[in-house]
Amino acid sequence: MRPKIAPYFMGAHLSLLLVLLTLNINSNTAETANPTCSLKDNCNLNDNFLSATGETGEKAASKLENKIASIFEDKVNYSLKLFADEDVIEYNALESNLTERAHLATPTTANFTLRQLQDAADVEEDERVYLYNIGRRFISVATPFDAARNPNASPKCRRQMRRFLEGLNNFDFWALKMHDATGKITSGILNGNINQPGDFDQCLSISSAAGATAAGDDGDDDDEADDGIKGQYCLAYAQPVLPHKSKRLRALFKLIQSHGPFKSEFNDPGHRVPRYSLINWGICVPDACSYQDVEYTVKEYLSNLTSSTGITFQVRVEPKLCQVRDNKPWDRNTTWVVRFFLIILSITVLSTIYERCTKAHQKPNEWFTAFSLDKNLRWLFSTSSSPNDIEAVHGIRFLNAVMLLFSHKSMAMFFNPYNNRTEMSESLGRPWTVIGRAASLYTDPFLLFSGMLTAYSLFGRLFKGQPVRLRNEYVSRLMRIVPPLAALILFCTFVLPLWGSGPQWNLVVGHHADICKRNWWRNLLFIHNYFGFSEMCLTHTHHLGIDTELFAVAPIMILSLWKWPRKGLFILLLLGAIGTAARYYTTVVNQLSNYIYFGTNIQRLFRTADYMYSFPPHRSTVYIMGILLGYCLRKYRGIQLSKTQLRLGWVVATACVLISLLGPAPMGDINYQYNTTHAAIYAAFAPIAWCIFFAWIVFVSHNGYKNKFTDMLSWKGFQVSTKLSYAIYLTQFPVFFFNVGRRRHIQHYYNFVSIILDTNEFICIFLASVALTIFFDAPFQNIKKLIFKRAPAPSKKLENGDVKASTEISSDSKKPQLLEASSTSESNLTTSTALTESTASNGKVVHAHID
Repeated sequence: MRPKIAPYFMGAHLSLLLVLLTLNINSNTAETANPTCSLKDNCNLNDNFLSATGETGEKAASKLENKIASIFEDKVNYSLKLFADEDVIEYNALESNLTERAHLATPTTANFTLRQLQDAADVEEDERVYLYNIGRRFISVATPFDAARNPNASPKCRRQMRRFLEGLNNFDFWALKMHDATGKITSGILNGNINQPGDFDQCLSISSAAGATAAGDDGDDDDEADDGIKGQYCLAYAQPVLPHKSKRLRALFKLIQSHGPFKSEFNDPGHRVPRYSLINWGICVPDACSYQDVEYTVKEYLSNLTSSTGITFQVRVEPKLCQVRDNKPWDRNTTWVVRFFLIILSITVLSTIYERCTKAHQKPNEWFTAFSLDKNLRWLFSTSSSPNDIEAVHGIRFLNAVMLLFSHKSMAMFFNPYNNRTEMSESLGRPWTVIGRAASLYTDPFLLFSGMLTAYSLFGRLFKGQPVRLRNEYVSRLMRIVPPLAALILFCTFVLPLWGSGPQWNLVVGHHADICKRNWWRNLLFIHNYFGFSEMCLTHTHHLGIDTELFAVAPIMILSLWKWPRKGLFILLLLGAIGTAARYYTTVVNQLSNYIYFGTNIQRLFRTADYMYSFPPHRSTVYIMGILLGYCLRKYRGIQLSKTQLRLGWVVATACVLISLLGPAPMGDINYQYNTTHAAIYAAFAPIAWCIFFAWIVFVSHNGYKNKFTDMLSWKGFQVSTKLSYAIYLTQFPVFFFNVGRRRHIQHYYNFVSIILDTNEFICIFLASVALTIFFDAPFQNIKKLIFKRAPAPSKKLENGDVKASTEISSDSKKPQLLEASSTSESNLTTSTALTESTASNGKVVHAHID
């Protein structure tokens, strides 16, 4: 206000001097004029002077002086009143530094007097002093982050940092928010509260008006008009280095780093497994500063903080983890992907309308109803099954899918910042956490059942002599698994990155999208498991590559077992033994660990995934077990088992599952040290023991030896989960990473159950799975059925009317009971495979030919 009021004071004083100097005032000149006229009225000034000189001498001079002063004050008050409305509105419209003014939209008239004006000026001056002192103390608590300390900082970064520091001195609100949004050192460091993400949203909401900046230290000679400043959020990583062997110092950092359940380095990929050992520090800087400027300043700050302590810090700021709020338009690829999903949605709506309009009058065309919501939802939630369906498989799949879901969730939760990480690590560093650490075990039954269902269907056709169309079966499988996979890749690559933001968004969502833009073709060719986890698009889909590659060679193993039972059995057992030995040898040589023990190294986990977990020959053992199980289900259906055999079988199966699950429990202890022998034994034999238990359940329940446990696994409701299992498998990690990327603030760890049983997250996974199933999985299954729909081929029989079976797996004198061919459920991940058999009568050798 004062810069506007000062000219009026100066003008008023000059007017008064001119009046006193130019008028020859004496006590003898007195005329009566208008005594009520003031300077604001259109009256004669001399009349006012004459009216004031009605008396002579000093009395007249005193009256005249008082009159002139009154007129002067009236003139100033009137002038103030004229511009008061405009000035008050302009002042109130300025951005408030401390509080929001509720009366901004209500103009008020300021009828200031000189004394009120002086009081207002004093209040304003006092306020400036208060704000200055508050600002000094506020800044002294946490030093402002100056990214321009980097010698290589750009001139624009230097100008913006200078404006930021000046704004702090002036108590400008945008500068205060930028300083406040940067993470600060807080209490609870020894309890693991070392990750300080700051305030992500506050930082990105900062925007200051453009201003002119004079030449300064940046070396510019001319004044430059600086653009407005936007807030830029950067997530810096810092890793402490302890060069000396101080036991107390190492014990101190063991608490700070929460005992290190995951030991990580800068070079470890952070998009799939968290870099748990590193310190995450959120920093807010002007948008003109680069990630190198932030990295240099953080390194310098930590170096000054730890000087003469023997502790050093390595610091890294990745370019993708510096974010600015920028509403860029969609690129061409994103636009086409969105159009694709809109087309699918439109086709679904039209197909649903068509079915509803025609089903009352005539049978709808099946091609036009392939995408119908009504039809696909009826199929999804139907619990009907074929007579030869292996019911226990559905319950076992559900059990392993749930345990796998919990294991993946427990991995994702380590991305989140907690203010009591040390307490959390101590809680999770106990043997009972084996349930979440044995994630690799829960995928093996899916390989087991994939081999079992393939063999079960093929042997059924072989025994009955149905046509051989192996090429059609390969195409049928691709139509089953490619559409949902392709839709997920498109969504996670182009659509999902637009749906959110957060401190780690570009790490867990954006980085996956960038990898998929480069390597998506590997997934669709199902060879992505050979290129390593660090460069794999959607790393959790590695299982699809393994299963598809094993499915491609499965007919060879099945034919060898069918044509040459003894030799084929020997070959399969030999292949399984070689796979087991290879897992043991690879684990020892490369120091791998298929079990996530406490204190595991991130590099070791990725090496395990690359050299063993995603390598089909090492995973082939349980697939071969599945082929043998499918053969036994066909050949020995209805076999009679004594009570002793059943009890012995259950004892062995139970012992296997307990050994495989609880045997490695000590490896989850907080004080466990990596042991190569333990890791090799677990990698070689745990998958076999785990799958023996479920193979026994399937065998006895399918042959009629049921109990309460097998009845529970055979519940019809699990058929719905089987139809959703593929979609759940695909969508769970995108949902987990979506929530990790959006996480803004620090959480508090209460207990494992409260974190794992995230109801909202599981509901999102279920809804996403239903959407993926009814929009892409079920419609293309309907199309597949229409393409390969044909009349069933007749069984080729011998002259006596019996099906010719030349396969025997043992010299058992009892002739095995052969079943009629049965087709597996369409919801199975592995589709049935058809082969053709040409038979000859009178006991001649049976030959198989493949189209």
